Amino acid sequence: MSFQVALNFEDGITRFIECRPDETVAEASYKARINIPLDCRDGACGTCKSLCESGGYDGGDYIDEALTEDEAAAGHCLPCQMTPRSDLVLRIPATSAAAKTGPATHTATVAAVKQHSATTVEFALDVDDRDALDFLPGQYVNIAVPGTDQTRSYSFSSGPTQKQLSFLVRTVPGGAMSGYLAERVRAGDRVEFTGPMGSFYLRETVRPALLLAGGTGLAPLLSMLEQLARKPPAHPVHLLYGVTTDQDLVHLDTLEDYAEVIPGFTFDHCVADAASSARNKGFVTGLIDSSTLHDGDVDVYLCGPPAMVEAVRGHITALGVTPASFHYEKFTPATVRATAEAA
Repeated sequence: MSFQVALNFEDGITRFIECRPDETVAEASYKARINIPLDCRDGACGTCKSLCESGGYDGGDYIDEALTEDEAAAGHCLPCQMTPRSDLVLRIPATSAAAKTGPATHTATVAAVKQHSATTVEFALDVDDRDALDFLPGQYVNIAVPGTDQTRSYSFSSGPTQKQLSFLVRTVPGGAMSGYLAERVRAGDRVEFTGPMGSFYLRETVRPALLLAGGTGLAPLLSMLEQLARKPPAHPVHLLYGVTTDQDLVHLDTLEDYAEVIPGFTFDHCVADAASSARNKGFVTGLIDSSTLHDGDVDVYLCGPPAMVEAVRGHITALGVTPASFHYEKFTPATVRATAEAA
C-alpha cells in the first residue's frame, strides 16, 4: 500500500510521488529522483521544512529548533521525518530546479472541439500516458500550439480523475491558439504540453468556500467542482460567475448538474452588459458581502482577468473582512500567465 504525495515547488511546478506509510516523504522523493533540499535526515536542521496543505501524516521525531509547536499546529512539517497516513499535498520552499526536477512533458490527440459562442471554445484531449499524468484541481499546463513555435497556458476544466482532459479558451483576434482552433484544428491532431503547474489549486475543505470566476476563469473552478463531486465537502461551497455579455456564459447546465450532486453547493452568475437577460446585471463584486464571506470564516478561490481580480480584492478589503485564506490567479490572453497567492 502506498499514498500519493503532491510536491508543489516555489516556481509552481508540481511533481507526484508514491510514498509508503513506513517511509518518509524525503526517502520516497529521493527514490523518484526528486531531491528535496535538506541538510540532515534527523529532524534537527529544519532545512526541509514544508507546509502540508492536505492530508494526514505522522510528523515523526524532531527538535523544537527545527519545527516549533506553533509551526506544527499550523501544518508545517519535516519531509525527512514525516510518514503519510493518506494522500498529501506539500508546499516545498524551493524551486523545482533546486530539487533537480522539472515539469513533465506529455503528448495527446485532439478528441473534440466545441464552439460555445463567438467568444469561447472548448477542446478535449486524449493523453497518450493518461495514467502517468496527475494534477491538482485548479492547475494548468503549457500547450504548444500546433503549427507554430508558441505555447499557451490553459487550466484544466476537467477533474484529476477524468480520463479525457478539457480546456476552455477565450477567442482572441489574431491569437495563436484562437487561430488554430478556428481555422486549422482537426480531430486526431497531435498536441504536446508540459505540466502540471501552478499554486492555484483546491486545498482541503476545512471551512466554507467561495469560488469566484471571471469569463473563462471558470475552467479551473470546474475542475475543483469535479473533485468535490467525487469527494463531497463537509462545508458549503458557493460559486459566483461573472461575464461581460450573455454570449460569454458557458456551462450553466454543468453548474446546475453539480448543484444536484455536491452537498451544500450553490451558485449564481451576473452579466456586466446592461442589455443582458440575466437576473443579476453588473459585476461579481455586487454579489459579495460579509455574509457571502461568512464574516471571514471562508476560503476564497478567485480566477479571472487582472482587472476583475484586483476589483474583487479591493472590494473585499473595503468590506473590512479578512478571509481565512485567499487564493487567486490572474490570466491574460497572451503567453504570460501571472499567478499569485496570498494566504
